[in-house]
Amino acid sequence: MSYDLAKAVGYKTPDQPVSWTRKDIITYALGVGAKRDELSLVYGKLQATALVGPLPTYPVVLPLKGDDPDVTLFADKVGGSRAPLPGFPKLRSDTVVHATQSIEVLKDLPVESGPGWKLSSRVSAVHENRSGIIIERESLLVDPQGTAYAKLFNSAFFLGAKANGGKFSKAIASAPQAKPIPKDRNPDWVVKDKTTPEQALIYRLSGDYNPLHIDPKVAKTLGFSDVILHGLSSYGFAARALIQAIANGDARALKVIGVRFTSPVLPGDELETQAWEVGPGPNGTSEITFITKNVTSGKVALGNGVAFIKKAEKSKL
Repeated sequence: MSYDLAKAVGYKTPDQPVSWTRKDIITYALGVGAKRDELSLVYGKLQATALVGPLPTYPVVLPLKGDDPDVTLFADKVGGSRAPLPGFPKLRSDTVVHATQSIEVLKDLPVESGPGWKLSSRVSAVHENRSGIIIERESLLVDPQGTAYAKLFNSAFFLGAKANGGKFSKAIASAPQAKPIPKDRNPDWVVKDKTTPEQALIYRLSGDYNPLHIDPKVAKTLGFSDVILHGLSSYGFAARALIQAIANGDARALKVIGVRFTSPVLPGDELETQAWEVGPGPNGTSEITFITKNVTSGKVALGNGVAFIKKAEKSKL
């Protein structure tokens, strides 16, 4: 049987209601490593008045969190029982890995949503190769009046999945792509940070209750030596690093950040983000290429990093 994968590209999935509270914003900040001296991220009293605002990467948790106020079952969220996309075979949710993630901030995020917010999503690209099938999605975070606050791109790689067995690629939209790392100079900024052994326990409270991140038996079944940290937690660590080093802690200075997830991080591992300024960006930002290394394992955890951020005075080390 042959499949017409092109039918899925442009397919709009049902709008997803989403919501968050100030507590959710603080919990997320702690899940991505916020420290006691980052009060604007973790102190509600300051959040209400400070110009720095919540971390702009918060919306990446919403596809799994939705508008649920409590703990949920991961299997229900990933939709193992959902019908396949148009033109697609049924895919196994236990073979999927998060491949890439990006967010573009269109409007500063409020510290709490109130009712009526939603994610409006479509399939923006499909690729098939010998290793599996990649599905890319574009999502807009929209308020009750229809104003878009963020554009998200993420890709899911279904390892070993096959439709027609050959090569196929079609895209109608894509995330910003990173420029190559300059080979002739050292990073302009280097930020080290250490995750804690409990990091995944905190991050999962933002809505990703995948047992891979808490149950050692599940992790070993999937081929890992122990539970691993959520890739989006490492992503948040990188965002914080860029905000601290380049924008002097002003979270609203970060307008775009995208990465490819390249190797796992274990809770307790140390991370090092290396960033290079590679040109001017739009609307007064600077374009940044970066990677985040896992110092503990020696591997790159986040590759192909791209960011657009407004520099603070004297932010270069």
